[in-house]
Amino acid sequence: MTLVGFMQAGNVTVYSGSWRYPSAELSFLDLGYYTRIARTLERGKFDLVFFDDRLAMPGVYGGSVAEAVRYGARPIKLDLAAVLGGIIGATSRIGVGATYSTTYYDPFHVARTFATLDHLSGGRAAWNVVTSVNDSEAQNFGLETHLGHDERYDRAQEFLEAVVALWDSWDDDALVMNRDSGVFADPGKVREVNHEGKWFRVRGPLTVPRTPQGRPAILQAGSSGRGREFAAEWADLIFTADPGLAVAQQHYRDQKDRIAAAGRNPDDVKLLPMAYAVVGETQAIAEEKERLFLDSYVHPVASLTLLSEVLNYDFARHGLDDPVTEAMIDSSSGIRGLAEGVRRHLGRDELTVRDLAAHRATLLQGPRFVGTADRVADQMQEWFDGQACDGFVLAATHLPGAFEEFVRMVVPILQQRGVFRADYEGTTLRQHLGLSRPAARN
Repeated sequence: MTLVGFMQAGNVTVYSGSWRYPSAELSFLDLGYYTRIARTLERGKFDLVFFDDRLAMPGVYGGSVAEAVRYGARPIKLDLAAVLGGIIGATSRIGVGATYSTTYYDPFHVARTFATLDHLSGGRAAWNVVTSVNDSEAQNFGLETHLGHDERYDRAQEFLEAVVALWDSWDDDALVMNRDSGVFADPGKVREVNHEGKWFRVRGPLTVPRTPQGRPAILQAGSSGRGREFAAEWADLIFTADPGLAVAQQHYRDQKDRIAAAGRNPDDVKLLPMAYAVVGETQAIAEEKERLFLDSYVHPVASLTLLSEVLNYDFARHGLDDPVTEAMIDSSSGIRGLAEGVRRHLGRDELTVRDLAAHRATLLQGPRFVGTADRVADQMQEWFDGQACDGFVLAATHLPGAFEEFVRMVVPILQQRGVFRADYEGTTLRQHLGLSRPAARN
């Protein structure tokens, strides 16, 4: 199975109460914090350490960032190029990935950043393609509101075409570096791309030669029909958020069919649900840890602050005990999907805003594997063997302990069962993933 360690370069994991956990390390402004975690994941032979990103503090709730700042609901996001650069210097095998937006960046900038990271890491870079979803980010880049769903994907499609053209603007053998003749590179093997489209004009060529992987690996997490089609065309890894096994199996079949329809080999694209592991020396210890995570450390307003950001809907207009009405649900497709999931989980139709906050706080967006190391491995293997996934994006309830426990306790069991590597066999991320190096499109 493929294993990805999910990180954020800030004060919390996806779990907004993680900073309050008693053993959590709070040195998130120190590069050593990230390099230590990356080395832990590399000891566990993870394919990739991946950093999510947002380009704004959560500011939809109440039209202000105050509650995000007050409760530590993801107010800190460091620049990821610097963080990944530090990790590259501290590791030798594990892949390094980061989120960069196609809505607020330009193709040349993104192409150069990830080509540079791929060279400096010896072929370990990955780019998570996102279209960005909320008004807070738009307002940090001179816009009032974000682009509509289809417009974002239209722009992303052209963005990828331009980036790939830039990555392929040097032939693999363009560098000559002949000191005697004085020829540095063959100009016949370095091309302008001259991309002209609706959204971008890019002359090229890129100022970075073709990389060790040919192209950095592409990650994507679109869940809508348009998002799944986009992922089928471009992604090497697809992140999913299916809470149950049956739903994940259906998603897996649908996405693999879309990949085949796009003319690609479905086995070359890995589907990875976001998952959480709470590991204990006994089942009772693991369940008590889980209870602490769920009941003790997340303020409901912190959860609503993040929900408001994700759904672009201001929950500050409601009290915690207000009912979730049809008018509220109709205002956002995201709220409808969330409400349907919470109803299924709770087994009742009547919901309050507090129920939505608790759902966000308790990490129910994906599978949560709780128990002894053997039990956690059993649950993971059930998904993997049941064709619900090709591995997992493992998120941490707290750092660095959650990853340390998983690597020390669960990874050896997965290795003994033959469902996870005993060691790295290659040096590049594509080799870890069993993917061939792509030929240039030019």
